[in-house]
Amino acid sequence: MDEILDNSQDLEQNNLSDINHENSEDIKKSNESEQVKDKKADKSSVKKKERKLKEEISYLEEQNNELKDKYLRIVAEYENFRKRTAKEKLDLREEVKAKLMLDFIQVVDDMDRAVEHLDDVKDLEATVEGVKLINQKFLDFLKTQGIEEIIAQDLDFDLDLHEAVTRFPVEEEDKKGKVVNVIQKGYKLNDKVIRYSKVVVGE
Repeated sequence: MDEILDNSQDLEQNNLSDINHENSEDIKKSNESEQVKDKKADKSSVKKKERKLKEEISYLEEQNNELKDKYLRIVAEYENFRKRTAKEKLDLREEVKAKLMLDFIQVVDDMDRAVEHLDDVKDLEATVEGVKLINQKFLDFLKTQGIEEIIAQDLDFDLDLHEAVTRFPVEEEDKKGKVVNVIQKGYKLNDKVIRYSKVVVGE
């Protein structure tokens, strides 16, 4: 009887051991299965991330190419604008110069006519008057261009307007430090000195 009980207990223990072993195997298989699933999920997640990154890279490359294209177009447009503006400036300068020279040529015509009649001069006073008129016409032409003479004679010497060629001793006190003689006239263009008057200053 005891033997039967012992055998029965052994059987139970063996069965329990088998059950435990089977359960352990099942758990192990289940864990392995879960690990495989996790690995597959990880791989799938990595692939998704890779695909997303590739899409982002592709999008950024497209954007970069568009920006490069825009930049190149802007540079080309600016270069064309710069060339066109430079040409327009040159054309405008030439146009202004042509108009200026056309006005100047009219004064030259008057001078040519005066020179042609120099050999036939009978009335000296009329000739002198004619030359004075031509000179005045020329001065008026300069004035229309914004050019005016710098008046210097008998005025105080001014470094902003005059260039002292030499100094000359004078007896009159009121002439000291003043322009006693103009060697070469000076001119201003729209109030800016373009040539200083060369003068002799009293001392």
